Amino acid sequence: MFKEARFYEKLDKSQVRCLLCPHLCKLSVGETGICGSRKNRGGILYAMGYGEIAAYGIDPIEKKPLFHYYPGKKIFSVGSFGCNLKCDFCQNYRIAHERPATMHMEPERLLEMALNSKDVSIGVAFTYNEPVINAEYIIKCAKLIRSHGMKVVLVTNGFINQDPLEALIEQVDAMNIDLKAFNDSFYKSICKGWVNPVKKTIERACRNVHVEVTTLLIEGLNTDEREMDEMSSYLGDLKKDMPLHLSRYYPAWKRNDPPTPVETIKHLSETAKRHLNNVYIGNVPGIDNNTYCPECRSVIVDRSEYAGKVRNLKDGVCRVCGRKILIRND
Repeated sequence: MFKEARFYEKLDKSQVRCLLCPHLCKLSVGETGICGSRKNRGGILYAMGYGEIAAYGIDPIEKKPLFHYYPGKKIFSVGSFGCNLKCDFCQNYRIAHERPATMHMEPERLLEMALNSKDVSIGVAFTYNEPVINAEYIIKCAKLIRSHGMKVVLVTNGFINQDPLEALIEQVDAMNIDLKAFNDSFYKSICKGWVNPVKKTIERACRNVHVEVTTLLIEGLNTDEREMDEMSSYLGDLKKDMPLHLSRYYPAWKRNDPPTPVETIKHLSETAKRHLNNVYIGNVPGIDNNTYCPECRSVIVDRSEYAGKVRNLKDGVCRVCGRKILIRND
């Protein structure tokens, strides 16, 4: 089903300009944007992915990853197709950069499925592919989902313009935002984007919703210690308790570099901890990813892989020393 897009402007000669993300794609009739899901049909921009679901399931909230948002809980997760970045290491390239089979699911049907899973799920996560390219669908779904007391989560690359971001933030409870590197060279050469819009998304979102940040580390490309120091300092200035997930790269899609050495990730984790209280390592089995109180080092969340169990947290503070802990668990 095609749905007229919300964020665009009409130009001369039946052209349109999409205003959803910083690419600002200018499209003639029949052309599709970089994201692969927004198309000019007869001088009108349509969201081709509206209600088209390529994958769904119930995941641990830690898998998003969100470690400080209802730890130990699960969430109904859905994804469509398309992405407005072209990262050559994409872990979900089959739905982000190919055209997978989909099933159509109107917002009311998605709500029904979410409610059917309410006994085991806290809400709905829009994930797997890039969700913001389906902003119109998410906004409508989110209003329905939240009206029934359930949570809405976005797992996003953060490459979005401010007006649509504001519309999404009004309807979203938590976000995991990819900060793929802290320099434009990486973004331009590997992702076909640029970093500043992502920084603006993080800055704006963390004022209103729960935000965690993920960086997938690729040896020699975004593993410079000075850059990690600058990035973690930047995040720490926004919110020192903001969780940062440093994930290990494995070969995928167009990139065949060997997996990032675990020692590299551990070293950069220690660098990030100079500025941030909650730094975690992803894609490394057996690593200590417990959450500790920054003050007394008591275990707040005992975490094994994707299973988290709250230990010393009561009413948002550490049971042992009384320090306020940035974890949503109400």
